[in-house]
Amino acid sequence: MRVLKTLLLSAALVLPIAAPALADNVITVTGEATVQVTPDMATISLGVTTDGASAAEAMAANSKALQAVIDRLKSAGIEDRDLQTSNLSLNPNWVGYESGSTPKIAGYVASNMLSVRVRALESLGSVLDASITDGANTLNGITFDLASPRPAQDEARKAAVADAKTRAELFAAAAGVKLGKVEAISENAGYGAPMPMFRDEAKAASAVPVASGQIGMSAAVTVTYEIVD
Repeated sequence: MRVLKTLLLSAALVLPIAAPALADNVITVTGEATVQVTPDMATISLGVTTDGASAAEAMAANSKALQAVIDRLKSAGIEDRDLQTSNLSLNPNWVGYESGSTPKIAGYVASNMLSVRVRALESLGSVLDASITDGANTLNGITFDLASPRPAQDEARKAAVADAKTRAELFAAAAGVKLGKVEAISENAGYGAPMPMFRDEAKAASAVPVASGQIGMSAAVTVTYEIVD
């Protein structure tokens, strides 16, 4: 009798723990999608680096050269709101390392970076040419983007949800079950940044040839579906 009571008590303790497993009768999938679109703006990262016998001379030369670049960009149609300076630096120019002698300062080097947003892509080549002509001697690259990325991003989100449904239906069919309603849906962090997807046809600008190609707006969602009998 004591053994039977012990078995009954054990069963009573185990059943409540096993019962919630029914709530896990779901399929969780991740859907991904990328929508390719033609960019309508670009950002150029360029800079001016100058040297001088003294720190003051290096900075003065840098300020003069950078102002000349900014003035030329404005005359090319770039607005004040699309110009931003960054990463201003002034460093001594150390020499003597190669010969093994005691390093010493031989002048100073000043550097200043300028971010230029170009809203009319057909003028991008002219803007680059103007920048280099008037003293910009550092070019860190060009990135293409959309002035209004939300519509393309939303299209990518819709496509990602459709991809998740297709995957869930595939898994359900393979497992011999049916999908029910959506239990949960969430957008995965880290998606959405435009990615370059270059194509062969180039948009040639008037001076420096550039190709904008296409960019891809990406999205990813995780969707949980109920499994029904």
